[in-house]
Amino acid sequence: MTEVSTATAPVHGDDAALERFRELLRIPTVSSRSGGAPEPFDRFLAALPRLYPGVHAVLQRERHAGHALLYRWEGREPGPATVLMAHYDVVPADDEGWEHPPFDAVLARDETGERVLWGRGTLDDKGAAVAVLEAVERLLAEGVTPRHDVLLAFGHDEETAGTGARAIVRALEKRGERPALVLDEGGAIVQGAFPGVAEPFAVIGVAEKGVTVLHLRVDQHGGHAASPPPLSATDRLARAVLRLAERPAPVRLDPTTRRMIRTLGAHARPPLRTVFRLVDVLAPVLARVLARRGPETAAMVRTTRAVTELRAGHAANALAERAEATVNMRIAPGSSVEEAVEQVRRAIDDPQVVVSVTDPSEPSPVSPAEGEAWNAIVAAVQEVHPGLLVTPYVMMQASDARWFTTISDHVYRFAPFRVSGEERSCLHARNERIRVDAWLEGIEVYAALLRRR
Repeated sequence: MTEVSTATAPVHGDDAALERFRELLRIPTVSSRSGGAPEPFDRFLAALPRLYPGVHAVLQRERHAGHALLYRWEGREPGPATVLMAHYDVVPADDEGWEHPPFDAVLARDETGERVLWGRGTLDDKGAAVAVLEAVERLLAEGVTPRHDVLLAFGHDEETAGTGARAIVRALEKRGERPALVLDEGGAIVQGAFPGVAEPFAVIGVAEKGVTVLHLRVDQHGGHAASPPPLSATDRLARAVLRLAERPAPVRLDPTTRRMIRTLGAHARPPLRTVFRLVDVLAPVLARVLARRGPETAAMVRTTRAVTELRAGHAANALAERAEATVNMRIAPGSSVEEAVEQVRRAIDDPQVVVSVTDPSEPSPVSPAEGEAWNAIVAAVQEVHPGLLVTPYVMMQASDARWFTTISDHVYRFAPFRVSGEERSCLHARNERIRVDAWLEGIEVYAALLRRR
């Protein structure tokens, strides 16, 4: 597709906005725990003033922790600020298995003729970052000034350590700021994601699970592979991994999930509608049913454990003297790191499997699903999508939003895009993509929210 010159493209044009998005998607801002190459991040930051001249002429811009950005749009009068967040770093991707190369930002049409933009970061999370910038640029061109300050916070390492967001929070905390509303990535506009509910609905995260990494280690005498013992280090570790799978964490319905079930259940087909309305009475039964329905609903009702790395051995004919596994845990509201780790130890039931904890993070506080901040988000969504059903939920993944809970009681997690189940499955996987119309609608939701601030 022929490139559009963003230097002369009209600010308000959807096609021009799309081309700006494509340009930024082509910059491979891949974050890694080793820090990653700084050049793509420098190039990304250097492109923003050219692509968004209004934003950079009016808003104050600060850099934190190297490449994280904080913009301030001054309001007409004093008052607590609104924070719109996103991160512009992405997880790694190579061309293998992708329908279109992950950093080519290919624009294609699907089988229905709808335009689809392919590439790493379209959904997670450059799509939101660029949509926020587009919304502010458009409002500035219209002469809009918010009532109170609006802050734009863009992290550069959310996928690894979140140091950028934490540095921004520390700076705001030192200034004594307590934002009235913080909005980051998280939920979306979905369909078919809840049993018995056919219509689309928006899920807005009012909390998120805790994140903790466990390391399982077995140290044992090695030897020649020709004469293995009854239970080698790798056997013992494999048994521990299988026990974790066979003995999952208990299921329970936290108050936010119960409210979500009541809200969505009122729109379910009979007889599920009656069942969901009795959620408080039937909570134990419903929790067990949801745990068996599929990965997404199972994650709603329990702490999850995923074995993500396995390491053992150095030669094909030698017994491993050390076998290790990494377990990524997402801790449900109402539980704790301490409880979750103890449940793992009990499930493994083997003192020779050493369990150590890295980067423990408790479940976040729960923000209210009512009041001025919540109502502003709901009104903005329904302005663009009239009559759309909206519900709170607990976000399963981690986000930079969790750092902001120390300075705000109103932290929400929602990217205002229509996302299908197949598209959700491509997060952190091959063939990440977003429908162009869904992205453009997201810009309008951000703009509608900012007009209310």
